[in-house]
Amino acid sequence: MDKNMKHLYETVADTVIAHIEQGVYKPGEKLPGVRKLSQQLHVSISTALEAYRMLEDSGRIQARLRSGYYVSGFRRQAIVEPEVSDAPVTPAKVTGQSLTRQILRAAKDPYQINLGSSVPHADFLPTRALQQATGKVSRTFGKRCFDADELLGNQELRRQIAKRMVELQCADSPDDIVVTHGAREAVRLALMAVCEPGDLIAIESPTFYGLLQVIESCGMEALEIPTHPRDGLSLDALQMAIEQWPIKACLIVSNYNNPLGSCMSDERKQALVALLEKHQIPLVEDDVYGDLGFGLRRPSVCKAWSRNGQVLYCNSFAKTLSPGMRVGWLVPGRYMARVENLKYMKHQAVPTLNQLIVAHMLEQGGYDRYLRHVRQEYARNVALTVNAVSLLFPEGTRVTQPEGGFALWVELPTGVDAMELHRRASLENIIIAPGPLFSATQKKYGNFIRLSCAVPWNDRVEKALKKLGDIARDLLAENR
Repeated sequence: MDKNMKHLYETVADTVIAHIEQGVYKPGEKLPGVRKLSQQLHVSISTALEAYRMLEDSGRIQARLRSGYYVSGFRRQAIVEPEVSDAPVTPAKVTGQSLTRQILRAAKDPYQINLGSSVPHADFLPTRALQQATGKVSRTFGKRCFDADELLGNQELRRQIAKRMVELQCADSPDDIVVTHGAREAVRLALMAVCEPGDLIAIESPTFYGLLQVIESCGMEALEIPTHPRDGLSLDALQMAIEQWPIKACLIVSNYNNPLGSCMSDERKQALVALLEKHQIPLVEDDVYGDLGFGLRRPSVCKAWSRNGQVLYCNSFAKTLSPGMRVGWLVPGRYMARVENLKYMKHQAVPTLNQLIVAHMLEQGGYDRYLRHVRQEYARNVALTVNAVSLLFPEGTRVTQPEGGFALWVELPTGVDAMELHRRASLENIIIAPGPLFSATQKKYGNFIRLSCAVPWNDRVEKALKKLGDIARDLLAENR
């Protein structure tokens, strides 16, 4: 056989690529099943499967558990990602969070097209399943639903969470878990357990403004560490910062960080934990997006690599099941006694009914069924939004291409002021999150915005993205 001849599966793969580039299959759209593809192209099932595996390895398509293969749309040559953030590594007080609150209030207006919120639209939530679970729990537990539960959390819910922690290679018992009012309370308890007011916290840059608000409320200072859109926190920059500054804790979102969407590899997570343990610095790990990956494998957590209990693991069901139920949890490791004391002194128990509903969803498999569906929806929306930004925004725009979550970080050409873009967009009933919100001092990322893909894709959203692109062009022209 001629060495230059292609294998048959490569020819099949080329045919599928041609169909994608011709627009037969759009970003986020499902491809024909393996059997159907084999019939269409008159090849064996094994050949069709090998072609799909080759395309998956190249990033052109994505496999989704029990669903099939989808066009990724993430690695088109025309789409360029932002570079690693250029954050000066100097301590800063967290300031200007009142602007964040103003934008969040505006986002509640039902007439606005809300592309700026980090809260999923109601259409992405398992409303019917939650209603059914509420009825079942109410009938089963009766008056207990409205009675006060243990301050540290309902035992059944903690048991269900412990099972999920085992799946993440973390051997935690129900007694190692504290149920909290969402992830923010978990992060606040974690920081208060390991730090004092005035202490310095190393954070990703950019980072979610909700975490900045927690740091501000604790009276602590932030040290922004450069972060890559795919690889996450720069370990080299963190090492240098540790040698220069008295860092008391490190706070990161290791999986599908908001706003970057970065996801640290197993090797980098292990190296991060080793670096921090070497210097006796606790790690507060926020994993609220970890269940929202688009691939077949759920990413690991830093806590799985910890050997001395210095990782305080925080999570929540607010980004998945229900933002309004406010059910999260904290696994504080060696700091359990301090967290328990703080919980008893300053915090209240999570409503019993909410805990029982979540426990029921976990036990009966409703949570995992919902995840299998919503991951596909977010993958589709992310791909469609990335594609729209690449087509509708000014030349030179860069956009992240995350493989989980629902946030996009968009770098606009120099000359486009994100705050002014936000102001003009709001006049058109379009809400976005300007980049300065994601920095401790709000003096960085002046030409960046975050877009949420957790809104139902429709003509209004597409038109809103076109309008954003038009406003950005106007700003660019004005500043030339």
